[in-house]
Amino acid sequence: MKDKIADIIAKADTNGWKKIEVEFGDDFLEISVPPYCAILHMKEMPSLADSREEISKALNNPIGSPKLEEIIRSKGKPMGEITVCITVSDITRPVPYKGENGILLPLLEIIEHAGVKRDKIMIVIGTGMHRASTSDEKIFMFGKKVVNHYRIVDHDCEDLSSQVLAAHTTKGTEVYLNKIFYNADIKIVTGLVESHFMSGISGGRKGVCPALVNTTTIQKFHGVEFLEHPNATNLVLEGNPCHEEALEVAQTVGVDFLVNTTLDSNLNITGVFAGDLVEAHLAAFEAMREFVQVPVSEPFDIILTHAGYVGRDHYQSVKSAVCAMPAVKENGVMVIAANNVDAAPIGSQEYRTLLHLFKILGPDRYVSILQHPDWVFTKDQWEPEMWGKPMRKVGEDGLIYCAPQIPEEDYKIIPGVSGYEFIDPNIAYASTKEKAEAMYQNAVIYAVHHPRFQGRKPTIAFIAEGPYAIPIVKD
Repeated sequence: MKDKIADIIAKADTNGWKKIEVEFGDDFLEISVPPYCAILHMKEMPSLADSREEISKALNNPIGSPKLEEIIRSKGKPMGEITVCITVSDITRPVPYKGENGILLPLLEIIEHAGVKRDKIMIVIGTGMHRASTSDEKIFMFGKKVVNHYRIVDHDCEDLSSQVLAAHTTKGTEVYLNKIFYNADIKIVTGLVESHFMSGISGGRKGVCPALVNTTTIQKFHGVEFLEHPNATNLVLEGNPCHEEALEVAQTVGVDFLVNTTLDSNLNITGVFAGDLVEAHLAAFEAMREFVQVPVSEPFDIILTHAGYVGRDHYQSVKSAVCAMPAVKENGVMVIAANNVDAAPIGSQEYRTLLHLFKILGPDRYVSILQHPDWVFTKDQWEPEMWGKPMRKVGEDGLIYCAPQIPEEDYKIIPGVSGYEFIDPNIAYASTKEKAEAMYQNAVIYAVHHPRFQGRKPTIAFIAEGPYAIPIVKD
């Protein structure tokens, strides 16, 4: 801990501060904040009383589509020859697949009841450019019953032998797609609908693009031209180039049936939407949108947030920072708690290298390099670019990142201020949670007394649902 930070924390008077709980994995950090700290909450999304019944109801009453059994019969092939491919999300998305109250077993039951043979059903994990799933992750996501009785493979965006040329988009993208999905008689997309900081919302068409496409397509989808577009942001679909490109790819390839869910902040199912790729997805969007928007009258000097389930590594945690941006003032302070539990808590080696480059160059010079004609698109280059958005608003000293799973020496490649700046290196903490609490608590105290506020009392707010809530500044 630097002397000036230690001095500020030591002199701070926290008498009368109130307690808040900050999500951290399956647990919560207990943190004290000033009594005037606003708590920004999403509207409470009512969870389903009986998710199994509601899943069955959704599957049997599809939106804008015939029933799945009718779609299967309409293919005009003997049932013993019909092939089905279901694309599913990877470990970075908490889609409720597993068990009797999940969406996968009822879906598989309908397919087999229609006459499709089990050995003709393939489940493809739509990894995009993420790493392949481990055996333990497959069991965690889908359950032993599915893992033991169905074929499950990870998509590999870099393996062209496993892909086929499927489309040319109007923006000039040559799209190669997972061959298993492309060749299947019945193509089913599943996923989770929540706000998304690039494509407006997740789910729907994203289960095809970028989940099942080749590296070159993802380069276009995550290129500077798309990501720097003002409409490539949360809850915006119209004019969003990421949304439009993904939708065009999915519609060109052809999706026979969609199953998407919405969740509350505790990951309970709040809605199941099945049927047409576009209509069912938009129905989920409309149901979700009113709950995730959090109106604020004006931005705050300090925003406290967390990375939620999605923040399994630093790469994914950027979503919490981008989502919080509307609620923080220019040159304000943002404090993030992240439970980076992944085996690689920062991200891939490519991401680490690019993040270090971003740290050295800063947001604008980093983007200028990506735009240079001699630059060769590199895997994961888009996430440092996205970190640049909050960094431009609050500056290097205004973003404090508290993730105790990342070794202290690795923070030298991470933009912003390290959570280790706020703890005593001589203290041996009993648990990861205890270390996280110390980091975050002292970071909050420091933020409230940050030198950039020049002694005045700053306004402060906590986003209780972290990356799932979208602050909207209302006039």
